[in-house]
Amino acid sequence: MTTLLVNGTRHEVDADPEMPLLWVLRDLLGLTGTKYACGKGLCGSCAVLVDGEAVRSCTIPMSALEGKAITTIEGLSPDGTHPLQVAWVEGNVSQCGYCQPGQILAAVALLSKHARPSDAQIDAAMEGHLCRCGTYLRIREAIHRVAGEGSP
Repeated sequence: MTTLLVNGTRHEVDADPEMPLLWVLRDLLGLTGTKYACGKGLCGSCAVLVDGEAVRSCTIPMSALEGKAITTIEGLSPDGTHPLQVAWVEGNVSQCGYCQPGQILAAVALLSKHARPSDAQIDAAMEGHLCRCGTYLRIREAIHRVAGEGSP
């Protein structure tokens, strides 16, 4: 049995300790906002926050996360009003939207470190978060919009 703190709630998970966090979230906890894409930690679609840092949930076993705070897109804001979620909508960032939960959580981690990031800091933080629709400029604009309002 592994105890995980996900979105502020403790969960006792009875599964193989080496099960990737992605599958714990999606299949065992029903939190399907975290997406599966490459399964190798290369694309960022499965990104979640672990103690405030963006991590690829498809490659990290749940056993490595006991005692750590995990935040998924569902836990970012119960009603979708987190400043980054609002900026994403206002900036028409999403096309298909598949990669956006991971993109948004990576942006949250960035803004927690750099309240007013430069383009270079945004590009570095978002590197490896792939968007097949190519909305990278809108992603950057949304991050700048939130940074202009202050830290999320």
